Amino acid sequence: MKQLRIRVLAGVFVAAGVLSWAGARLWNSLGTLPGVPLAAPIVLALIAVVLFATALSLRGRFKAQRERRPGAKGVDPMMAARAVVFGHASALVAALVCGIYGGTGVFLLELLDLPPRRDQAVYAGFAVLAGIAVIAAAIFLERVCRLPEDDDENNGRPHPVA
Repeated sequence: MKQLRIRVLAGVFVAAGVLSWAGARLWNSLGTLPGVPLAAPIVLALIAVVLFATALSLRGRFKAQRERRPGAKGVDPMMAARAVVFGHASALVAALVCGIYGGTGVFLLELLDLPPRRDQAVYAGFAVLAGIAVIAAAIFLERVCRLPEDDDENNGRPHPVA
């Protein structure tokens, strides 16, 4: 499995943001723009917490395994691979969602004089921040699950578990 590329995530974010901003302008000119749900930043923050907790747990178990502590619980390679896949998928979806809410939030900046739109702009901003936290936690999880360096196969660079 290839490692996460910041350029790909940034490209997804920018493309979704531009399309969302244009879509919000069009939708608002035709009628009422749908609201930004309060649950969006909450759900993204929960995913970030789960990814970060998984990374910390795996890091501790890997460390105990490397130090050959008595009673150290090993890490099943398939579980680590599933965690990395979950992190990759979460990062890609978070980049897309961040772009959507970021574009909508930029559009809503024009309408801050209306209290409901101001609240939606705040929710969109928090959703973007929570999405960035998901991406950061996914990258951390990927770094935790990397295999040791193998000079023969990967030109001296470490590679991910899966």
